[in-house]
Amino acid sequence: MSSSTDCIAKTGVVQSIDGQKVFVKVISVSACASCHAKGACTASDTSERIIEAELEPGTSLKPGQIVSVQADVKAGNAALFYGYILPFLLVFVVLIIAVLLTSEVVAGLVSLGVLLPYYAVLYLLRDRMGKRFKFSIQA
Repeated sequence: MSSSTDCIAKTGVVQSIDGQKVFVKVISVSACASCHAKGACTASDTSERIIEAELEPGTSLKPGQIVSVQADVKAGNAALFYGYILPFLLVFVVLIIAVLLTSEVVAGLVSLGVLLPYYAVLYLLRDRMGKRFKFSIQA
């Protein structure tokens, strides 16, 4: 991930280090959260995430240090696909097929119910997916 055009980067603070794993706290702020009128508006949104990254050999980090966490754009696109696009397509296709075979109420329930096994399979494959979605750290 050498050039900035092929990676996604976020700045965060090292929370802890466990062997070769580094846990970095990244605070995501929506555009309106930094707006001057955020006190009068209820749309401001701030979220805090802990990202697990691998510590590269020869890298020296300590808790409290500010670092840049980077991920490959292809990995980000794959996460978008598995997290949003594929489930949407799955619900849509199942809804169309179920409407042709049953009533609308049953079709709606079946199409939403198909998400339970989908996300269960994603959860069971989390270790395998974790190998695909790697984060690196730039001090």
